[in-house]
Amino acid sequence: MAQIKPLPEQLQKIAIEELKEIPSRLPEDLQALRTWIEQQPHLKARTNDQFLIQFLRGCKYSLERAKEKIDLYFTLKTKYPQIFGLSDLNEEKFKHCFNLGCFTFLPRPLHDNGPRIVIIQINYSTAEASIEDIFYVTCPMYELALLNDPYAGIQGLVYVFDMGKMSFGHLLQASPNFFKQSVLYMEKSMPLRIRGIYFINAPVFAQHFFKLLLPLLSEKLRNRVHILGSDITELIKHIPQVFLPEDMGGQNGQCSELTRNHYKMLQSYRDYFKENSQYGTDESLRPDKPLSLDDHFGVGGSFTILAVD
Repeated sequence: MAQIKPLPEQLQKIAIEELKEIPSRLPEDLQALRTWIEQQPHLKARTNDQFLIQFLRGCKYSLERAKEKIDLYFTLKTKYPQIFGLSDLNEEKFKHCFNLGCFTFLPRPLHDNGPRIVIIQINYSTAEASIEDIFYVTCPMYELALLNDPYAGIQGLVYVFDMGKMSFGHLLQASPNFFKQSVLYMEKSMPLRIRGIYFINAPVFAQHFFKLLLPLLSEKLRNRVHILGSDITELIKHIPQVFLPEDMGGQNGQCSELTRNHYKMLQSYRDYFKENSQYGTDESLRPDKPLSLDDHFGVGGSFTILAVD
């Protein structure tokens, strides 16, 4: 029997109908993925059921796509540990950057049974932190979502970026390399579907930058990106205000309090994240040729159209 947490009834129905999950086949599907991992000389990955099932669900039970995501997930952790490889939650850098409160999972999912809502506030001092630092401390939240959040796992994520305190200095930190790496992580390796992206309070220079990036995305994802003004009524056409945090006039938690709670929750997983240092890839042992991350972006590392489930 598969050692996975049961889903709420409505989410299980969605998993079956939309993600092609067949409950009676779960042990067989999980074992097929686990066997493949064990046969890869270059890859050392977690193989517990709860971790692996999210990759199957996020790939709609395509075993080949799940293999690709798992391989890339651990490759990125090995190649870019300064962004994706956090293992020590006692780091001063982690404590400082996490408690800036730039990244918040809200407790109530959209429409109570939909995607998990994530608020991202570009409000940090560029003299104290970089965009890589901020991404570094958000990765543990994504990893726990893989394990513990059925709404994120089945329904995906909706992002609200509040750019009200964004400066040109923040934009300068978003180098092409960082953009490529973050897209690889979020789009190609994470098995959590992106269901919507909303930018609010974006300054004019940021709006121009985002519009330059939009053609690089697939049509499906472009249709999920919304660049809105400072009027909250524009946002609540998409996300009813009750589901927004108190900071935005809603009833879905207060961001600073949620940040404190998330920090305490993460600390209870200190040993889990220490174990992450054991996992990764060794390109010298990879069968055939070493993996080129630029292959995901076309010739010479240029961007190609990104597919979205």
